[in-house]
Amino acid sequence: MSESANARPRLRLLPGRSRRLRAGHPWVYSNEIAMDAAAKALPSGGIVSIVDAGDERLGCGSFNPHTLIAVRMLSRDADAAIDRAFLAGRLADALRLRELLYPRPFYRLVHAEADGLPGLVIDRYGEVCAVQANTAGMELLLPDILAALDEVVAPATVVLKNATPARGLEGLEAYERVATGALVAPVEIEENGARFLADLRAGQKTGWFYDQRDNRAAVAALCGERSVLDLYAYAGGFAVLAAKAGAKSVVAVDRSQAALDLASEAAARNGVTIECARAEVFAELARLELQGARFGVVIADPPAFVKSKKDLAAGAKGYRKLARMCAALVEPRGFLFLASCSHHVSAEAFADEVGHGLSVAGRTGRILRAAGAAADHPVHPFLPESSYLKSLLLQLD
Repeated sequence: MSESANARPRLRLLPGRSRRLRAGHPWVYSNEIAMDAAAKALPSGGIVSIVDAGDERLGCGSFNPHTLIAVRMLSRDADAAIDRAFLAGRLADALRLRELLYPRPFYRLVHAEADGLPGLVIDRYGEVCAVQANTAGMELLLPDILAALDEVVAPATVVLKNATPARGLEGLEAYERVATGALVAPVEIEENGARFLADLRAGQKTGWFYDQRDNRAAVAALCGERSVLDLYAYAGGFAVLAAKAGAKSVVAVDRSQAALDLASEAAARNGVTIECARAEVFAELARLELQGARFGVVIADPPAFVKSKKDLAAGAKGYRKLARMCAALVEPRGFLFLASCSHHVSAEAFADEVGHGLSVAGRTGRILRAAGAAADHPVHPFLPESSYLKSLLLQLD
């Protein structure tokens, strides 16, 4: 859906409220806009031009009059046509970067604001792409996005994974469907020299978590000849790589049998063996502690404990409890990897909770690595809160 720059509505910022935008921030909040009746009547997701209180044009973006993040900037050029050609250019830039980073077509192709396409996520699984349009603006642009994706990448199959909580905040319905091609089975992917299966129909998020790619490799490097416990194992990303790295035993724990089935199949395709245990993680941790079990490496990559600010206090205690219970199972001089994908929890707060948990467990040691997401999940330089993934790799005494 192309649109004319001359015909698009203009949104005026309130006096003195353009400083953040001028400094490079990609969002405009509703309380920075002169939100008159005309602005409130504009359709959700439409493209608008942004002008300051003195009529200086500052760029263009998608506008939703019903959300706190009212404008997501698409271009600092107020005359830019936001059409298929524009989108294809952004996709081509994103593709060039990923092809520099990775030799095979398995990565996050588009990571929203950091790739100049706010609210859009595209994961690439070889000939299959999973697309998430998380804002009203991206939903409105979907026909042109799909056409641009076909032009730049030409995937055989495109799956729309539009069932995220973020869409509800934007006033959008949740749905998932195959947009082009056919999807009849889990898709085989490659990562860190191993083969895995991503379920794009029923799997979590877009089917796979590429963000942990580098962390999986770092942990696997320590797993040789050690017993490994992988909690919240999902489809086996950590577990299978640990087995390939020479672990003497690997136990993968998850509450989803479907996820564990994928992990077992991935192990078979890589010629390794893992033990899969279907269980709730905290209950399994308690059971193993009572048994006196110890492991050379313990891995815990849970889903978000803090999904909104109101969950912050309880979720933070969850990370503390997880650290305490995991630490109790790590043998002396063994290794512990903990992660948080809760963007409401800062890296500092996460480290504090992990430290508290270690203290309660009576353990100490050293942090070997503090890391975020892999490079195909870049962070916008003026949007540090988009750095959602935190992880700590420790050796415990």
